[in-house]
Amino acid sequence: MSQKILKSIQNIPATFIGNNTNLIIDAIAIDSRSLQNGPQTLFFALVGANNDAHRYIMDLIAIGVQNFVVTYIPVQCEGQANFFVVENTLTALQQFAANYRSLFNLPVIGLTGSNGKTIVKEWLNFLLSPDYNIIRSPKSYNSQIGVPLSVIAINEQHNLGIFEAGISTHSEMEKLEKIIKPTIGILTNIGSAHDEGFVNLENKIAEKLKLFEHVQVLIYNKNEIINTFISPEMKTFSWSFDFKDADVFVSKKSAKDKTVLNVQFGQRHFDIKIPFQDKASIENSISCLMVLLYFKYDEETIQNRMELLYPVEMRLKVKNGINNCSIIDDSYSSDFQSLKIALDFLESQKQYQRKTLILSDIFQSGLANDELYTKVSQLIVSNKIDRIIGIGETISAYENKFAHCVTYKNTAAFVADFQNLDFANETILIKGARTFQFEEIVSLLEEKKHETVLEINLNAISHNLNFFKSKLKPNVKMMVMVKAFGYGNGGFEIAKLLEHHKVDYLGVAFADEGISLKSAGIHLPIMVLNPETTSFSAIIHHQLEPEIYSLKGLHAFLKIAEQKNLNQFPIHIKLDTGMHRLGFEDNTIADLIATLRGNKTVKVKSILSHMATSDDLEFKDFANSQIDLFEKLSHKLMTELQIKPLRHILNTSGISNYSDSQYDMVRLGIGLYGVSNDAEEQQKLENVGTLKSIISQIRSIAAGESVGYGRRFIADKPTKIATIPIGYADGISRGWGNGLGYVIINKSKASIVGSICMDMLMVDVTAIECAEGDQVIIFGESPTVTYMAQKLNTISYEILTSISQRVKRVFYRE
Repeated sequence: MSQKILKSIQNIPATFIGNNTNLIIDAIAIDSRSLQNGPQTLFFALVGANNDAHRYIMDLIAIGVQNFVVTYIPVQCEGQANFFVVENTLTALQQFAANYRSLFNLPVIGLTGSNGKTIVKEWLNFLLSPDYNIIRSPKSYNSQIGVPLSVIAINEQHNLGIFEAGISTHSEMEKLEKIIKPTIGILTNIGSAHDEGFVNLENKIAEKLKLFEHVQVLIYNKNEIINTFISPEMKTFSWSFDFKDADVFVSKKSAKDKTVLNVQFGQRHFDIKIPFQDKASIENSISCLMVLLYFKYDEETIQNRMELLYPVEMRLKVKNGINNCSIIDDSYSSDFQSLKIALDFLESQKQYQRKTLILSDIFQSGLANDELYTKVSQLIVSNKIDRIIGIGETISAYENKFAHCVTYKNTAAFVADFQNLDFANETILIKGARTFQFEEIVSLLEEKKHETVLEINLNAISHNLNFFKSKLKPNVKMMVMVKAFGYGNGGFEIAKLLEHHKVDYLGVAFADEGISLKSAGIHLPIMVLNPETTSFSAIIHHQLEPEIYSLKGLHAFLKIAEQKNLNQFPIHIKLDTGMHRLGFEDNTIADLIATLRGNKTVKVKSILSHMATSDDLEFKDFANSQIDLFEKLSHKLMTELQIKPLRHILNTSGISNYSDSQYDMVRLGIGLYGVSNDAEEQQKLENVGTLKSIISQIRSIAAGESVGYGRRFIADKPTKIATIPIGYADGISRGWGNGLGYVIINKSKASIVGSICMDMLMVDVTAIECAEGDQVIIFGESPTVTYMAQKLNTISYEILTSISQRVKRVFYRE
């Protein structure tokens, strides 16, 4: 592999500057935070909207990385490593991957579409893996960066590739086509996802079809619109429920929890059963069926394998475990590429320093077992894993390659010995191939499951963070607010993700919030916005940084600082520019200056103020008057005290509406969690939290019967009522009941009827096909917290922060 990497890098337009031409490279990296970076890593220093990886090169050199692809060499790094200097590092990464792909002659399935790409890819891997050594995109690596990283994992032992390609706008697919070079194309469902990047549906189809310009065959659902964009020269293999002239005609009928597909292919007629009834799963299953037919599988094999298809879990979940453990659940996937991703995720989300990996045998690596488990061992060492628990015949045979390792032949043996294993105060990554049924292990280690959970999408938080970062001017820092338990979404887990993204500051309301984060291992500087004087000693002890907003508070803090012999302890001065809540006013500035002048125990780290109307442009004049006053008062402080602290006044809406006043730092709050007061901006943010529950019971009532306290709902016809185990003690406003609010059950709206109770609410499901145990969406994509807030005449903040601590939070990454 190293020789192919060298050949690929030599074929991109680059100027080599370095002392060592005898390069040994066996890994490609783009994330400076990964513990897997080492002497044989080639690091591509990508440049984003507000993040330049060149600034981390010196840190990487310090840990042994010697080879870099850059657009420039930082001055302090000159002569310290080998550099390939290019015009654009992302373009260079894509060219490198295209060069690397061209060195392998193997059939490659390329998938694109709006929905279903990842599911079809995973199902095809399951269906074809008994006969092929498959390399596939890990997780949903289908972007301009993800596709190159996926393709670079090909090795000589692979004899089939399956890669997905996702685009969000024009001119992206041509680049991905050159990297994937698919020989077989699959077009999955075309829906509304990412519509904003295209003129219309037709434009979107035309762009996606560019992936298939050089394929030997295109597999797709026959469609009149799509047909107009397919070249007559392209060979197609089509299916349809409607068009008899499709190559494969399919009809369907439901049977209990399954669907029976009747397949007509030429002279062949046969049935297959699939364990799904929803439209999306049926269509995705047929895409897989088409590949099996194209590969000339016999009917019996098709029938046997298709019936074993399973729901695909595409998310890494963070869960609370027994004995103060944190669990990262990736229990349905065990391949080398996804292991590397999961280990990086473990490092970014570890709640405890002690790290345990529970790992099954690894399949389809394309490597001989001896080489594979040597590489796995190296990964584990670089990621500083404290304990390995291996499960499977093969990994057991290689136990001697791992330190602090115990192995079991199968999952049953592990379960039988579970009571003899000590799990406490550690972060546990559970990584297993589906056949090992590691869900049993998750069940043993997880705290009691809750029917009601708030799921937090960490990908969405990263997306929203990067969206607001892209609005910042160069060198403007970012403080992110994680007060009030991360606006109800979770404290430590979000803070850990933000630390991973290298934000500059965290903000909390009270000292105990900051102490909790520091005690859990967060190293970022944390500002306490509303410190009580009684908490000053604790703030100093835990290296928090207080906001000082009054002379009384300043004198109290200085007294303690002098008693403790502090030197230049960071404080933040709050100015009142019109909010009239907290802060030094104009008439107190002289006393503030006199108190601080010559004092060496503290250092003014920043000067800040808070805007009252940044979200409402009707009050633009008032907002500008606040900014003008802030400029005047902060300038006076800086001049009189001869200091150069950070200055910040903008909150989330201020970042968007008053971009000329970003000063040295901004404070991101509710926007991180996917909420904006601007309708256009809201469309560009991703939903972070989804509150879910289940149906506890379903009953039928007659006309004239009532539901709930006070008989506030009386049925006017026979009605089917479902009870959901969530109520106002969980944070659902009573005002949301009695016909105002709704929940989503099986993609349908179910109106809330009667009064919301402390622990339950009831909904009308007369027109919805559902059963006890079915999932219920309380809020998320629909209804959104913004919609709920509007209907309840409140703000989104209140909806989010009201969700009780008794509601379990589950964090996941797609």
